[in-house]
Amino acid sequence: MRELLEKIGTLDRRIIFVLMALAIVIPTAVPLGLPFSVSQPVQDIYDAVEALPPGSKVLVAVDFDPGSKPELYPFLIAIYRHLFSKEGVVVITSSLWPAAPPLANAALQMVAVEEYGKEYGTDFVNLGFKEGKHIVILGMGESIPGVFPQDYRGTPLAELPAMKGIQTLKDFDLIINISAGTPGTKEWVQLAQSRYSLKLAAACTSVSAPDYIPYYQSGQLVGLSGGMAGSAEYEKLIRHAGLGTSGMDVLSIGHLLIVVAIILGNISYFMTRRKRKGGR
Repeated sequence: MRELLEKIGTLDRRIIFVLMALAIVIPTAVPLGLPFSVSQPVQDIYDAVEALPPGSKVLVAVDFDPGSKPELYPFLIAIYRHLFSKEGVVVITSSLWPAAPPLANAALQMVAVEEYGKEYGTDFVNLGFKEGKHIVILGMGESIPGVFPQDYRGTPLAELPAMKGIQTLKDFDLIINISAGTPGTKEWVQLAQSRYSLKLAAACTSVSAPDYIPYYQSGQLVGLSGGMAGSAEYEKLIRHAGLGTSGMDVLSIGHLLIVVAIILGNISYFMTRRKRKGGR
């Protein structure tokens, strides 16, 4: 064992690279479902969706781009699955980021249409992107048709049955913002929730989560999901493992491999140094 530990220090680094590659490829191809707990802020989002009565109207504000897709797209998929599993819930999607509508469209096509057989215009609508940042949020608080005269496809909102009875943000039973930065959760809290006392939940990147914890603690956010971990937790709650779960498997195994390599490398280093000193 002693000789083995000493030899680890001279191990070809390519072996470590191969092990790390396997730690990424295997969990991605076959999610292992390593155990993890669900945090209360994520549980609260789930509970808020579960409490929606039939016929509720929900706004999903998708404010991220492909750069944050690994962290936030799994949550978008999971929240759509949960919403469309609820009887009669109408889902409206909007975006303050120009690269967001195609991401939302892909998720809606996969979940709403292919998995749940929902009909565009009746069960869900994608309003698309509107430039203006905080001005758009303020405008939606006064008149959504005034800000979005037509949807992402160019259809007037008045021709979409799903938009019936939706004139302002106050007409939504729940708003869920999925954001990678600005404009995003901060603006939705300050300009919409605080002004109209809306029920607002949020999902953000891991690095942004600490900034929004005070909003959750104050009750301005009914729930909060942070990064890939939050996405995996939501997948666990809806009992549908997806990209978030496999991503957490990759992170867990990858981090474990790195820690083990560091520990064994240090043991090998000190044992080799002691042996050299003893030989003098």
